[in-house]
Amino acid sequence: MTDSAELEREAGLARLFELNYSSMLRLAVLLGADDPENVVAEAYYQIYRKWRRLRDIAAAEAYLRSTVCNLTRMRIRHLQVVRKHVENSPDELVASAESTALLHDDQRALINALQQLPARQREALVLRHWLGLKESDIAAAMGISAGSVKTHTARGLAALTQAMEARR
Repeated sequence: MTDSAELEREAGLARLFELNYSSMLRLAVLLGADDPENVVAEAYYQIYRKWRRLRDIAAAEAYLRSTVCNLTRMRIRHLQVVRKHVENSPDELVASAESTALLHDDQRALINALQQLPARQREALVLRHWLGLKESDIAAAMGISAGSVKTHTARGLAALTQAMEARR
């Protein structure tokens, strides 16, 4: 890679980091990552490696969001497998100080209810209601059809509503 292309990649990635790091960290937390900082760092590393192959640099944010979703999903699956093979698995994960600082007390109940949802429902709700994405963008990020996005969103919202009403 030429020096100017390398400088352009570095500058583009720096802009992407500056504009999106906090929202990607929140996304990883809301999706249930036990180590959201590492998930987001890995996502930035992956986009750094693939920067030359990005056809549209404007799509880098969508690629980054999709990568965070995929990495979080893979991490959760990995932890589920590990926990099956550990005799004394911890009943509850301890959130990092950074994750805890992102959440206010009044949000804890909602986050707990959200974490009880199936992964696809949780992802659809987070991408739709926290990030405000359109169905087509959610479908692209999750790798599913727009109809499936509607189904997961509706079921997740119904389950979340039921859980929060039961709490009252």
